[in-house]
Amino acid sequence: MTDDRVYPASKPPAIVGGGGATTNPTFPANKAQLYNANRPAYRPPAGRRRSSHSRGCCCRCCCWTIFVIILLILIAAAASAVVYLIYRPQRPSFTVSELKISTLNFTSAAHLTTAISLSVIARNPNKNVGFSYDATDITLYKVSTGGDDDVVIGKGTIPSFVHGKKNTTTLRSTIGSPPEDLDEISAGKLKGDLKAKKAVAIKIVLNSKVKVKMGSLKTPKSGIRVTCEGIKVVAPTGKKATTATTSAAKCKVDPRFKIWKITF
Repeated sequence: MTDDRVYPASKPPAIVGGGGATTNPTFPANKAQLYNANRPAYRPPAGRRRSSHSRGCCCRCCCWTIFVIILLILIAAAASAVVYLIYRPQRPSFTVSELKISTLNFTSAAHLTTAISLSVIARNPNKNVGFSYDATDITLYKVSTGGDDDVVIGKGTIPSFVHGKKNTTTLRSTIGSPPEDLDEISAGKLKGDLKAKKAVAIKIVLNSKVKVKMGSLKTPKSGIRVTCEGIKVVAPTGKKATTATTSAAKCKVDPRFKIWKITF
């Protein structure tokens, strides 16, 4: 009985190429073959390039914005300097010329009745600058001591007016009673001063809006406050009005316009 099984050769048959040389593959594959055989070339992600480009644009925009702002500030400063050199603007001045008290007494526990005549002189020292004022609100305060708040004792108004170049104008107003009753403590202190016929220190505050005209240039309306202190009044005891002492009165002009604070 014959054995028909076929056994493989111990070596694979050699493959004869055109050059007659034989090449056998190496097994197993080394690490270089496993990791580098089909590995693509490295390319940076496209997203990083876009974010870097965006950051660069933002930086340039910020730099240009800052540059424009600085340039505008320099132009405004140069224009203000030119206006100042040409017109030499100065603040107007105010003086309390007369203050007469006809009535200053309490008609109830906390209601103060006030009737005061006020005259204020306004001077414009400028040769080439004029002022146009809106209606002016006037408030009279009793100056408190010891850290207490000042007490409103009267209210009034001055009509709108035009203050021309190198002009002196007298402004008159009648001061009436405050719109609200005084609180108990303030009323008690003022009553004591009036009964003792003491001179009461008062402060006058004027608030208005003004437009400045320099040649053909007109500024927008801006706030102005005038505070006059150093005034003492005595309440009348009869029908005859008393006159306040204003010799030591000083008025401070406080414009609420920033360019004024630089140039005036």
